[in-house]
Amino acid sequence: QAQLVESGGGLVQAGGSLRLTCAASIRNFGAYTMAWFRQAPGKEREFVAAIHWSGATTHYADAVQGRFTISRDKGKNTVYLQMNILQPEDTAVYYCAADDASYIHVEAREYEFWGQGTQVTVGS
Repeated sequence: QAQLVESGGGLVQAGGSLRLTCAASIRNFGAYTMAWFRQAPGKEREFVAAIHWSGATTHYADAVQGRFTISRDKGKNTVYLQMNILQPEDTAVYYCAADDASYIHVEAREYEFWGQGTQVTVGS
């Protein structure tokens, strides 16, 4: 079994920053590619960012490239999403996900484990 717990969401004004944290209780965490997805009301869940199990490669959605940074601390079994220059369109529930594939997927269906999500609201 695995458990992913997100934290760090909240309300912030446009242009502000937040850092999300995903604490993973997962066997062999270092072998998992980790990702963040988000889902806004009435919309499908969409890929935000991912970091390869090795930590050597990251991938971002075009909408967040240059503003968001994903990182991981294998010693703490934790993944972070630093979000800068937040905009109202970034408002969504943000989910952490884990995938034991050897390369990065952007499709939600490829990820085996999910957290419960954390709400991010950006005011205009």
